[in-house]
Amino acid sequence: MNTLYTMGIDIGSTASKCVILKDGKEIVSKSLVSVGAGTSGPSRAIAEVLENGGLKREDMAFVLATGYGRNSLEIADKQMSELSCHAHGAHFLFPNVHTVIDIGGQDAKVLHVGDDGNLVNFVMNDKCAAGTGRFLDVMARVLEVDVGDLAGLGAKSQVQVEISSTCTVFAESEVISQLAKGTDRCDIIDGIHRSVAGRVGGLARRVGVQPDVVMTGGVARNCGVLHALEKELNTEIQTSPLAQYNGALGAALFAFEKCR
Repeated sequence: MNTLYTMGIDIGSTASKCVILKDGKEIVSKSLVSVGAGTSGPSRAIAEVLENGGLKREDMAFVLATGYGRNSLEIADKQMSELSCHAHGAHFLFPNVHTVIDIGGQDAKVLHVGDDGNLVNFVMNDKCAAGTGRFLDVMARVLEVDVGDLAGLGAKSQVQVEISSTCTVFAESEVISQLAKGTDRCDIIDGIHRSVAGRVGGLARRVGVQPDVVMTGGVARNCGVLHALEKELNTEIQTSPLAQYNGALGAALFAFEKCR
């Protein structure tokens, strides 16, 4: 049997991710470019993933696109909803997964996944930036810290500070007010993480939280949000170094199924 290479492309609002799979089992190459739909990000991510794998577009048996900008990609053989792709990708990484919490740049979604890795139900927050990566970006800018440093700084918190607003604009005002009062930045950041956890936890309870619970998306790299969510939902949450590639991985898996 000939080797089958399939490519999954996840074009998000803030990043473009690609994964190439060999025979639907082995990840041979991956790429991530920190700009998404409407930019050069998708074409750069595709060029990078092919170069990393020493492969060409002609070597791909099937290319499947997902994510916010999936319909703008001419290279793809097919487009598919990111909801199904995230469910499939998470099941590949964690075969016992039943709940996927995905926090991306501009939306947050919670998926109920069946035993076979297919999507059963979902709930999504895509009308408001609260509880998303964008929310954390705004808060980091106000606090004058790098978004990648939020987890480490929040872990140093000594005093519990509440950021009660669920709206990004009002939460920004709350943070500015706390800074004006001389509140420690670490305590504010911890409050921000718990605010995100409260927002996303509410979504999770609407769809139902069933173990195993897995967190994907760029915000999964922030262990402050991860731990706050574990406390909010009173359950262990697993994640993977491939959390940001989850949608692209699911797309590559679906691409392999289309080949067969």
